[in-house]
Parts: sequence; C-alpha cells; structure tokens
Amino acid sequence: MIFFEADKFNSSLQVPKFVSLFFKIIQHISSKLTIILASKIFVTPIKFKTPKRELGMLNTSQKSKLFVSRIDKEIEVLSYGFSNKKVLLAHGWAGRSTQLFMIANTLLEKGFMVISFDMPAHGESSGKKTNLLEYIETIKALHNNYGPFCAAVGHSFGGMALMNTQKEENIFNCLITVGSGDKTSTILNNFSNNLGLQNKFGKKLRTYFEQKWKQNVDDFATSNVAKNVTIPVLIVHDVNDGDVDVSCGINIRQNLSNGKLLITKGLGHTKILRNKKITNRIVKFIIENS
Repeated sequence: MIFFEADKFNSSLQVPKFVSLFFKIIQHISSKLTIILASKIFVTPIKFKTPKRELGMLNTSQKSKLFVSRIDKEIEVLSYGFSNKKVLLAHGWAGRSTQLFMIANTLLEKGFMVISFDMPAHGESSGKKTNLLEYIETIKALHNNYGPFCAAVGHSFGGMALMNTQKEENIFNCLITVGSGDKTSTILNNFSNNLGLQNKFGKKLRTYFEQKWKQNVDDFATSNVAKNVTIPVLIVHDVNDGDVDVSCGINIRQNLSNGKLLITKGLGHTKILRNKKITNRIVKFIIENS
C-alpha cells in the first residue's frame, strides 16, 4: 500500500544523544542494569512547557483536583465551558491537558463542554512515573466525578487508554483516536531501538514489565480491545507519523465493528491536532454520534 512508502517525520520525542550513547555502552557491561534503567525511563514522561497557543484554554478553564485513590495520585482537571453535553479529551505521553485546544475550542463553539486533564505524572498532576493501567483508572474516576460523557477524543497514548477503558466499562457514546498506538510490545521495541539498544532488549523489557504487572502487555493492544468496542469510533492517523506507524490505525480499524478510518498526509503525530479540517471532521463525527 502507498501508505507504508511515505517518508515519515522525525519523532516528536527524540532521545538525547548522550542518553543513547550511555545505553550503547552500558548494554555491553550489564544486561540487568540496562533493563532496570531503561524501564525507569520508559515510565517517566518528559515535561514540556505549555506553548503560547494553548494559554487561552489554560487561562479560561476552571481548574480542580481529583484524587484517584486506586493509583494514589492527584489529577489536575480542566473544565472548559458549560453544557450538559460533555466531551473528555485525553492527551498522549509527555503531553498536557491543553494539547487538544483546537478541538476543545471547536467543541465549545458547537455547544459542548470539555473536560480535560493532566494524566498521572504529567503537568500539574502528581507523581513522577505512570503507565497505561494508571491512565485507565484515571479515566474511570473522571467519568464517575465529572461525567457522564457523550464522547471522548484521545491522542496517541490517550487513544489507547480510552479504547481500553471503553472495553472495560461502557462509558462513551462515541470515540475518536488520533495517532493511537497499538501493541505495547511494538512500543517497547521502538523505545529500545531509540535508546540505541540491541533488538533483544525490546523482548527483555517486555518480559520485565509482564512479570512486574503480572499481565501480558499485548492484552491491552488497541487492535485487540477494539474487538469488544461496539460504539462508533473514528480512527485518525497520518501516513507521515514518525512516532506511531499508520499501520497501527489500520489494524485498529480492522478490528472495530463500527469504525471509520481517516488517513491524512503531511501532518505527522502532533501537528494533526492543530489542523482545522481534521478538527472539523472530528467534531462533526461527535455531533452525528453523540
């Protein structure tokens, strides 16, 4: 397919060269130490400064804190606008509550209220480390305290979390994922390669986390849980995405019973969130299915 032949943009989360050099050296000294250090980096998100373009949403939202007892973390929540029709926005790894601001602004114009949040260990939420399981528990807690939600939009890791949550609990009327990842094993392999590690370390990291979490990491694969999601779902993915291959979006769509796939080109992994045409398509989908 032509989708797989397109040039990809650079990853939005580049590993510093000195970190990659460190791991290239240490992997030849101690495999155990390499896995321990790599696993810590994998669950520790980088925090970025909020861009000026997102300050409008940040400064005009009502802010509150939600303590999620199941993960023992306090979550920063933004309530944007006011309406009985509520939409939950879930950012991706190393993102923030205002990252989907253009979608939020358009939803407000159409009469929706937006609930957004900093995921655990991100932004103003507590913690230094987090994982998919904590993100899922956070979404459930948000539903119980700020819902019900007629729809949800998730970017990247946020899309994975929303799909997994919907599989466990029937929370939303419709879902939209943008640049969603699929299999955690693939993410671990890519992460290992980005650190400059040998291919075997991707499998070693998978084994490490499966023993720690006492679960098969690919039980949470978005394409896998999609088989149990029956609500309308719009999968949006860019062919030039340098963080998550477009094949992930295609695999997810193939396993949905009520899904649509929107393939874009030239928008990458994060710029796609600020495209007016894509934003309008997402909001239209919510209006039609909520």
